[in-house]
Amino acid sequence: MPSLDAMIAVALAGLALSATPGPSMLYVLSRTVGQSRMAGLASALGLCLGGIVLAVATALGLATVFQTSDWLVTALRYVGSIYLVWLGVDMIRGAKVEAQVTFDVKKVRQKPLPAIIWQGVIVEVLNPKTVLFFALFLPPFINTGHIQSADVSVQVQLLVLGILVPLTAIPSDLVVAYMGGAMTKIINRERAMRERMAWIGGFILIGIALNLHLQIL
Repeated sequence: MPSLDAMIAVALAGLALSATPGPSMLYVLSRTVGQSRMAGLASALGLCLGGIVLAVATALGLATVFQTSDWLVTALRYVGSIYLVWLGVDMIRGAKVEAQVTFDVKKVRQKPLPAIIWQGVIVEVLNPKTVLFFALFLPPFINTGHIQSADVSVQVQLLVLGILVPLTAIPSDLVVAYMGGAMTKIINRERAMRERMAWIGGFILIGIALNLHLQIL
């Protein structure tokens, strides 16, 4: 099992990313406003299931890498940390511009709930940015101290931490799906709050990346 510190760090990073308006939030919002609250909840469920599928695939794939290439494990840790810093800096740099974007949700083609769930899964699994996120985000948090004697534990760590990522998006997705049009108005009205949230989220990601190597906390 991953350490408690690693689980808290991954959960915080996931919350920081999911709490700021982005493509996934807009996807859920469009279904809620364009069709119904249940459709929004179905889309949120689909995205979560897609994230879990990616978590399982990442755990199986990266565990093999961790077992065979020590140098690549070290490289992935540093690349993953740099990626976290890049995400944080990107959030901060784009905070003001993104906060000025107006969310305009229009009517969507009506679909049955099972089709919406399946669409959410496909959207998440086939999103290259999401795949890259899982591949680079998880390695820095894996403890490989006993990798030679317990290869299975690496898979378990990757799986647990990977599943945490889509689970952390559930609270914000549920709020968006439940509030629907009211959430659109809030997002468009509270531009200063959106900018502050992006700054806070960015600093959280940078802080987590630095703490991985400096052990500040």
